Amino acid sequence: MTYLVIHGPNLNMLGQRDQQLYGSDTLAQLDARIAAHAKELGVAVRSFQANSEGAIIDFLQASAKGAAGIIINPGAYGHYSYAIHDALVDTRLPIAEVHLSNVYARESWRQKSVISPIARGVVSGFGWRGYTAALDLLVALAKEKS
Repeated sequence: MTYLVIHGPNLNMLGQRDQQLYGSDTLAQLDARIAAHAKELGVAVRSFQANSEGAIIDFLQASAKGAAGIIINPGAYGHYSYAIHDALVDTRLPIAEVHLSNVYARESWRQKSVISPIARGVVSGFGWRGYTAALDLLVALAKEKS
């Protein structure tokens, strides 16, 4: 089973961004943590990062077939991208939304997501651990279903 991990805009700058909010790991270190955890679970992950909305949609359309689920940190796109929302719906895959920071302790505009209503769940505020928790949950759901 392969799970898609999608990192939205500005996440390529991890390690350089506000470390109080986003942690000190770079994107490569974050992806390595996720891949190592996936290996422990006996699954695979395919990670992708893009700053542009269209690139995320193209990746979803090209990669969803055969995937078992999607973990997405949509970044700011989560607050308004109905195009990414629709592309996620079209995959018909279980989705976990992840945010490194606790979006509910930040600006009010960050507290609304157009992705959350179509996600099985949201993990927010636990840094890199949110990704591994989301993977744990999606793998457990797949096992229960089979």
